[in-house]
Amino acid sequence: MDTILNIQNVSKTYQSAGRTLTVLDNINFSVEAGSTMSIVGPSGSGKTTLLGLCAGLDRSSAGMVELHNIKLDGLNEDERAQVRNQYVGFIFQSFQLMPTLTALENVMVPLELRGERKIKHIALDLLDKVGLADRGHHYPSQLSGGEQQRVSLARAFSNKPRILFADEPTGSLDAETSEKVIELMFGLNKEAGTTLILVTHDADLASKTQRIIRIKGGKVISDERTTREN
Repeated sequence: MDTILNIQNVSKTYQSAGRTLTVLDNINFSVEAGSTMSIVGPSGSGKTTLLGLCAGLDRSSAGMVELHNIKLDGLNEDERAQVRNQYVGFIFQSFQLMPTLTALENVMVPLELRGERKIKHIALDLLDKVGLADRGHHYPSQLSGGEQQRVSLARAFSNKPRILFADEPTGSLDAETSEKVIELMFGLNKEAGTTLILVTHDADLASKTQRIIRIKGGKVISDERTTREN
């Protein structure tokens, strides 16, 4: 299997009131292309920070982050943004849809940034896959939380990412809605052959991935394979 993400000796520190605060301490792991993985840990353990470093949203203080054979550490902000646009999809707990754009337009944005053709056709097809073909003209404020997360799911897959990062994707949804979103996320992921890395405190959701990395106090305390075949 090809490695799509390689994290070597990665640390993240911040200066705070004259003291050095270590959020991540010497993290090491690699991820196979097409696999599914969860990063779990208590609040404040560094899991969202780690996700941000993996996705090139932030830069590590030490160590190496390699995504799709590209070393992110030496890249400037524009170059990292280019890598994200080309290879990465995101799903956030807060949906992060643009409020002034319709559901359809939100899904079309990454396609426009890539200069794709027939973007309306692709976006409509994705909205159809998440069960929102008839809601494309609605604005986020006119959609329920679950519908908004399904729009963000369609948007995440619109640029055919090689790797999808999901940060507490069901954190603000009720149990029944969460179930539907999870089913869609794993279904789309499998269909597209995308690598899925998700941060969650939900043990049931984590157990649906093939691998679970647990972090505590900025360190990896366990790295285990599950019996799942996604």
